[in-house]
Amino acid sequence: MMGLIWNLIGGVLSIYLAVKFIPGVEFTGSIKYLVFAGCFLGLINFFIKPILKIITLPLRILTFGLIGLIINMLIIWAVDIFFPELDIKGLFPLFWTTLLVWGVGFLLGLSKPKKKVIYEETE
Repeated sequence: MMGLIWNLIGGVLSIYLAVKFIPGVEFTGSIKYLVFAGCFLGLINFFIKPILKIITLPLRILTFGLIGLIINMLIIWAVDIFFPELDIKGLFPLFWTTLLVWGVGFLLGLSKPKKKVIYEETE
């Protein structure tokens, strides 16, 4: 459950940062649609991305993980298609947005609270 919440926060934050700092990424809607687009990105990253990782495992091995970057770019492109308020103009803004989404997810993953495992001793 906490992983889903962190993915939603990461999606919203990364789309907001991409709109603010990456030239070629624009958002014309209200903040409500930005949150919806970020939540959609977070949901895709939580539910669909692990399935795509398993399916593309042989390609990931052959390309030394480079196909993962392409999969991430396709996911962000899908968000761009589903939300007409989000406009990513070209391949380079899409690439930098993908790297930004990866970086935000990585940093949020580092700051995630760890689960405490308690072992009970049985006799």
